[in-house]
Amino acid sequence: MQTILSIKNLNKRYGSIQALKNVSFEIHKGNVYGILGPNGSGKSTTLGIILNVVNKNSGEYSWFGGSIETHEALKKVGAIIERPNFYPYMTAKENLELVCKIKGINYIKVDEKLELVGLTDRKNSKFSTFSLGMKQRLAIASALLNDPEILILDEPTNGLDPQGIHQIRDIIKQIAAQGTTILLASHLLDEVEKVCTHVVVLRKGEILYTGLVDGMSANEGFFELQAADTENLILAIKTHPAIKNVVDEDGKVLVYLKNDLDAKDLNQFLFEKGIVLNHLVKRKNSLEEQFLQLTSTILNSKN
Repeated sequence: MQTILSIKNLNKRYGSIQALKNVSFEIHKGNVYGILGPNGSGKSTTLGIILNVVNKNSGEYSWFGGSIETHEALKKVGAIIERPNFYPYMTAKENLELVCKIKGINYIKVDEKLELVGLTDRKNSKFSTFSLGMKQRLAIASALLNDPEILILDEPTNGLDPQGIHQIRDIIKQIAAQGTTILLASHLLDEVEKVCTHVVVLRKGEILYTGLVDGMSANEGFFELQAADTENLILAIKTHPAIKNVVDEDGKVLVYLKNDLDAKDLNQFLFEKGIVLNHLVKRKNSLEEQFLQLTSTILNSKN
């Protein structure tokens, strides 16, 4: 699998603030990567460093296996790391044609990319008449004019209404389906879960998790149980070796696992102890729950 970007032990300080601490991960061709974390976690700093607009303190990164210099490699990268910035008195088509002229790109790409982002019917409208979502879509079209091998997006749906968010997510999926590698930074768990194949979770400049999105949420999960006698249900369930934690939540017993356990085996175990269940559902932890567990673990380990 071709390595598009390799990052090793990146460190960055802003005065007394450690923005990045030994950040390492790799981006492989054909996947959609999300850098996930709250504001101030180091997402934008990471993107700024790899795009050569922010200086690192230490560590290293290389594009395309280190076969070409950074300034040449960036010609194969499309990126949006700031708010869309076009001439308001020019049309969408004119703005993109100007970008083509500056970058030496054939004008034929303009209509192609406008169609991709759903702006063909507004190509002759002035940029000043565009909604925020349309401006963002035009920015994506601009970043795609050179047919980049990787598209980098910093908070691509920030500030958009639900319809705008849905449109941007659909465009990202469409671009990925065409084989373009994508790296996006977001503080929205839902966004990463819906559009990304891989995730890097950052908190205060440190990586908490890196790997498949499905791998992060592929866990033993938990059971929801109910019985006529909640107290004896809890006493019985705590004796099972696969149980990590039990929570009584308004008469519904939530059972968290440390090892995988089939529903039928749990039901049989409780029946043999005289507990008859009237409700048994096995659920998988969401990415949000996993993220909260990760951050809680880190916090608890430092207290």
